[in-house]
Amino acid sequence: MTVLFFLLALLSEIIGTVGGFGSSVFFVPIASLFFSTKLVLGLTAVFHVFSNLSKIWLFKDHIDRSLLMRFGLPSIIGVIVGAWGAIWFSSSLNSLFLGIFLVIFSLVFTLKPELVILPTRINAIAGGGAAGFFAGLIGTGGAVRGAVMSSYNLHKNVFVATSATVDLGVDITRSVIYLGNDFVGMDKFWL
Repeated sequence: MTVLFFLLALLSEIIGTVGGFGSSVFFVPIASLFFSTKLVLGLTAVFHVFSNLSKIWLFKDHIDRSLLMRFGLPSIIGVIVGAWGAIWFSSSLNSLFLGIFLVIFSLVFTLKPELVILPTRINAIAGGGAAGFFAGLIGTGGAVRGAVMSSYNLHKNVFVATSATVDLGVDITRSVIYLGNDFVGMDKFWL
């Protein structure tokens, strides 16, 4: 069972990196089949720290620093709020939030494929805050980050590098909050 979990985690990382929207869209629902929601949130955060470090190392010369600031700072504020919210909600309520988010997000972009998010400062700030909040609360904010950042029509290398750098700040922040609140117990820390 553990081998299957690790293979699915690797597959979710590959698909998320190639797709540009983050592995947590796949990793969180898959990991939820194996573990409790709070453990999944903790694993996702730590998993992404290492994932993002590798992306940054590969694409470090392509970071859009202007977008990083407009998007990254609100993401970190959002993740703090979301991660503290995750502490107070039960695992079943967090799972419900995840399901509702994924259904609504999928429906919006399925029913409105022509929907365009304009590359404005306000959208970067709001999108960054929302992406951070959802990452902290339900473990996945990459879909929101990807939708907003794609409006900037960035070259793929710039997109991956900037997104990974924003996500690194988000994941380090939520890792500290989750680990400080025992989302990943010592018996599961090896994962």
